[in-house]
Amino acid sequence: MLKLILRFLKLFFLFYFGITILWVILYRFINPPVTLLMIERGFERKSEGKDWKIDKQWVDFDNIADPMKRAAVAAEDQRFLDHFGFDFKAMERAIDKNAKSHKLIGGSTISQQTAKNVFLWPGRSYVRKAFEAYFTILEEIFWSKKRIMEVYLNEIEMGDGIYGVQAASQAYFHKNAKDLTKHEAAAIASIFPDPLKWSPTHPSDYVAHRQYLILKNMRRLGPLDF
Repeated sequence: MLKLILRFLKLFFLFYFGITILWVILYRFINPPVTLLMIERGFERKSEGKDWKIDKQWVDFDNIADPMKRAAVAAEDQRFLDHFGFDFKAMERAIDKNAKSHKLIGGSTISQQTAKNVFLWPGRSYVRKAFEAYFTILEEIFWSKKRIMEVYLNEIEMGDGIYGVQAASQAYFHKNAKDLTKHEAAAIASIFPDPLKWSPTHPSDYVAHRQYLILKNMRRLGPLDF
């Protein structure tokens, strides 16, 4: 009986690792069509009596303005090009700040956020964080930093039913993602932590201050060599 259980577990893990590795490799070449968060938000809108809405338009890396890439790095992960998916110093700072404040902050890198957005379900739990770490490692092995940034900026939630930088650029500034200025890019990046609550075009004082800090960090960043 024990041998049968062990054999089943072995086959299960071989199947799981094979499928997930193939999935990540596939998304290196094929753009993710939809995410679980988009589907969940769609049902939330329907339950509130709103129309189903997933406003998402894929744009290639080279058709995203450089200021938008810099703004994302400046806002979310300033060591993005240097780490292997995890910024342990940022995690330590987040843990320290969260221990002293009721307002929780995250220490997730762009790679981790991409893994969460593309491969996993919304929510917070230790189980999901473990899967997030696993998919982050696979991303860093099989994808380039350029691909991670491309997928990140095309899949991230940027408003109510708005996903990706192209849809956000058109919704907020009536232009394409390749034409965003540094101020517009910083405004979009300033709402990443809470895009359903905050607006890049009608910012609160807090969001406007975030935009100011992002612009400041954008100037301090060195060259982004993707």
